[in-house]
Amino acid sequence: MLRQWRMGGAKSGKVFAVDNPSTLVEVAICPEFDEKDTEAAIKRAQEAFVSFRKTQPRVRARLLRRWYELMIENADDLARIITWENGKPLADSKTEVNYAAGFLASNPSCRIITQKEPVGVCGLIIPWNFPAAMITRKAGPALAAGCTVVVKAPAEAPLTALALAELADRAGFPKGVVNIIAALENTVAVGKVLTTHPIVKKVSFTGSTRVGKLLMNQCSSTLKKVSFELGGNAPFIVFEDADLDIALRGLIASKFRISGQTCVCANRILVHRKVYDKFVSMVVDTVEKFEVGDGMAETTTHGPLIHGLAVAKVDDHVKDAVAKGARVVHGGKRLSLGTNFFGITVLADMKPGMKICSEETFGPVAAFFPFDNEQEAIDMANDSEVGLAGYFFSKDLSRCWRVAEALEVGMVGVNVGAISDPVAPFGGVKQSGFGREGSKYGIDEFVVTKMIMTGIE
Repeated sequence: MLRQWRMGGAKSGKVFAVDNPSTLVEVAICPEFDEKDTEAAIKRAQEAFVSFRKTQPRVRARLLRRWYELMIENADDLARIITWENGKPLADSKTEVNYAAGFLASNPSCRIITQKEPVGVCGLIIPWNFPAAMITRKAGPALAAGCTVVVKAPAEAPLTALALAELADRAGFPKGVVNIIAALENTVAVGKVLTTHPIVKKVSFTGSTRVGKLLMNQCSSTLKKVSFELGGNAPFIVFEDADLDIALRGLIASKFRISGQTCVCANRILVHRKVYDKFVSMVVDTVEKFEVGDGMAETTTHGPLIHGLAVAKVDDHVKDAVAKGARVVHGGKRLSLGTNFFGITVLADMKPGMKICSEETFGPVAAFFPFDNEQEAIDMANDSEVGLAGYFFSKDLSRCWRVAEALEVGMVGVNVGAISDPVAPFGGVKQSGFGREGSKYGIDEFVVTKMIMTGIE
């Protein structure tokens, strides 16, 4: 009977018996871990991850190789343990040990080839803020892979999708390859069909984290392949050694593009206290020259928000910040131009606990937070459930690499404020989603890998 294990016991002291399924004889006693034990293990894993992620690949390779060697050296014992608790014949257990060890240091005896195949019909759910680019960024790689697409056009801006479909038809795509669904009242129903229909093999969605979670739950009913580009709360860090003119240009590009209505807009602007006042003043001097108005007017630099709910959210974020001690340096109010207009706004003296810290504003509000050292800036930047984009500005090359690796985001802009590019892999981590769009990685989202093995004996 196996009773001695080199492992910590459960905090509760509880154990359970492991029986041989063949003889029904008890072969071991195992600790009965509970939720608290599991949480403790997760904490230990996170603590170890901080340093293990930085170990050299050759160090990890040596560890894996030694683990492999020890498995082979102890193959007979491992095989007996497997048979005792699993019941499979000892010969099968020995085969499994060798198979398991192969994942650590493989030595295949067969020739294996792989081929990429289109995943099938893809449901593409598009946001309103880039009604053309979000279609081509998803449909382009899907069609290149050989998939067909059903595009759910945004209710707020469906006309661009219809125009692109017309152009796809003129380009010669066969009927049924590119399909557009437009809906307003039936948006939820259409989304449910795309996420639950068994013929749809892949869903790609760009939108809020809240909606993404709902769609992911629906996709689970048929285990679809999914890629979600969800909400962000991008930190924008200006260190004391930054070129402030470059940082200013980067901030304007990042923060105020289409009036702040992009998922990679700077949401929290963190500025070192030594240059804080100067940089805020430079930003105010710049935004004072902006012209808010009708997008068709030649003098307009910034247009309206998409609808009244968007304006209400921006207004709420500003009022919340002011109520908790922030200073309105510029703007801060709705404009009389129309119900969907909000003034370009600059807020200073921001603090943790304000809504902007944890929610994506999606509007023309530049919120400034002071910090005193590099680690404080990193901690502030990473204090978010989402992690799409992050930006920072510094002349120190060592700091650039250090901070870029420390930021918990999928994309980092170093001394640059515009990071979207067709050849760049676009996507986030944490609750900003998963999967990548653009670059060579984007097409992988629309293919499945088939393995073909042939014997060589």
